[in-house]
Amino acid sequence: MFKRILIANRGEIARRIARTCQRLGIEYVAVYSSADASAAHLGGAARTVCLGAGAAADSYLNAAKLLQAARETGCVAVHPGYGFLSENSEFAASVEAAGMAFIGPSPATIAALGDKARAKALMRAAGVPVVPGSDEASDNPATIEALARAIELPILLKPSAGGGGKGMQIITHYDDLPRLIESAIRLARSSFGDGRMIVERYIEEPRHIEVQVFGDGRGNVVHLFERECSLQRRHQKVMEEAPAPRLPERARQRLLEAAVQGARSLDYRNAGTFEFIMDRDFNCYFLEVNTRLQVEHPVTEAVTGLDLVAWQLRVAAGQALPLPQSEISCRGHAIEARIYAEDPAQDFRPSPGTVVRARWPSGLRIDAALDQSGEVPPFYDPMVAKVIASAADRPAALAALKAGLGQTALLGVASNIGYLLRLLDDPGVQAGQVHTRYLDERKALQMPRSRLAAAAVGAALPLPLSAAPAAPWQAGTPRGAMDRKFLDPDAPLGRARFLLDAEPAWAALQMVEGGHVRVGDARQSWTVSRDASGLGGDVDGWRWEACLAAEGWHMQVAGDHYTVRPVLQEREACAQDSGGATAPMSGVIAAVTVQPGDRVRPGDVLAVIEAMKMEYSIVADVEGTVAHLRYGPGDSVREGELIADIVQATAAVGDGDRQIDEPKFPSGNSR
Repeated sequence: MFKRILIANRGEIARRIARTCQRLGIEYVAVYSSADASAAHLGGAARTVCLGAGAAADSYLNAAKLLQAARETGCVAVHPGYGFLSENSEFAASVEAAGMAFIGPSPATIAALGDKARAKALMRAAGVPVVPGSDEASDNPATIEALARAIELPILLKPSAGGGGKGMQIITHYDDLPRLIESAIRLARSSFGDGRMIVERYIEEPRHIEVQVFGDGRGNVVHLFERECSLQRRHQKVMEEAPAPRLPERARQRLLEAAVQGARSLDYRNAGTFEFIMDRDFNCYFLEVNTRLQVEHPVTEAVTGLDLVAWQLRVAAGQALPLPQSEISCRGHAIEARIYAEDPAQDFRPSPGTVVRARWPSGLRIDAALDQSGEVPPFYDPMVAKVIASAADRPAALAALKAGLGQTALLGVASNIGYLLRLLDDPGVQAGQVHTRYLDERKALQMPRSRLAAAAVGAALPLPLSAAPAAPWQAGTPRGAMDRKFLDPDAPLGRARFLLDAEPAWAALQMVEGGHVRVGDARQSWTVSRDASGLGGDVDGWRWEACLAAEGWHMQVAGDHYTVRPVLQEREACAQDSGGATAPMSGVIAAVTVQPGDRVRPGDVLAVIEAMKMEYSIVADVEGTVAHLRYGPGDSVREGELIADIVQATAAVGDGDRQIDEPKFPSGNSR
């Protein structure tokens, strides 16, 4: 076995690999970028090496620096994890050329399977069922159109060098071919440096099922059963489970045999995942091979009782496969949910920043990039953690996952925890009757369902939770965001003015007594626990967490994240209503498109912010003149920070405040 390896990755997968290394007595070297200088994955390493600046191209994607780090720290092998350089055949070849073991398939296998057209041809030759269409990949529009017209509609155009569903085009009318082909080629070239497209028959409402395989590189291959990965958003997996539900045993056996047959034809070495799509009649078709460890490998470990990273290390060290097929069994059911720093209500916009408080459930497996707190840098994938539940059967596993997510909190950044909880309540998800476009067709699941409860918590956070609160006009009363002039019979404790996710809001506070708070006509029933890091409890049947930060309160209700900032003075409220563009997320200013003195209208782009490999526009929401720019290209900003001051063309007309948009709150002017 290896004495010391380099883990060429970061975050939760680096920590996952490290756990197995520690169990097996293998030393490991951790690498990091300047953005990850205090990251949790550095803990326990024999050595740590800084690769460079935060951008992935300067750090985790820099093969030369990784190889140098491995050589200088005495490593004899490199584990790439997933993402970054894990499926880069040139990197794998460089590792082996340097006299170290690459913990993964051979460079030749990675290269062959990285080209989708070549992989499809190899699998067809091996007798593995493939989607009807051409094995030829081309970037010639005329050739692609001819191939497409030879296939029955609907048709799928797929970049040969792509991945993750990026650049795919679905064609339902032949008249659309010229325009969509040109668009697909252009996007593939800009994204992957390769405009070649594969033309296939589009399988409607397919399931995505994959098979975990292991080979020793000498023709011996075993499978570790299948995983259902159909719950996807824009071709990105959200939840995965093992085994696949609603799968007839005969179809399962065909699937497993096809994966083993395909891997054996390649003399496959180490871990691999054969991905298939399955139609409504349980016919399976080869999709691609991922030549690495998968994000969702924990569900396979849960149902087989095996450590896949340990298997990878043993095979890479030249040892035989740890078990024959006859001794590998599948027991129970496991489901994994991916937790991302993203905002579902904003079309899953990434939400990098500082996690000021994290709370993970007990009794479930947690693979996380951080423990109690930490940074989510804007340079990398926004996945923060995975929560894995396993039980004797699927209903019990679903219930355990829902209970665990209900105990999970991530304060400081927006997350998809509430979205995951809504998915688990969805009838189709509960029944296992989903397909790869199921989530994309259900946009309503993206919207928070607890804004009224959130507003109640937000309004009452500054108040003392005492059995007999003092009247607000008495000396020494904690006032929080309340203003004396709002006192009226409908709000004996005043009207709280605050910003809920940067939206001006107010609420009439009527009672805080015995663990209850009444906001307007809606009485919210509370239970409260208090510790050094913040508050928590239940409101209106939902779990909530809150902690105080410099800029206000971070709050999570029913899994959905909110920020609450009190408005203490009239001028502060007016400032919020005046012109000013704020950063929608933490990130780096990529471009500024205006100058002081420029005239702008609502919707005009003022600047562009880059975060997690995506760009977003910062736009004006009022008409006026740019008075001051606070940041320039290359500057780092945090969510909510003011980017530009705008002097409005005319004075604002109206009451200047908006009440929480909920039917149970009292109506009327707050002035």
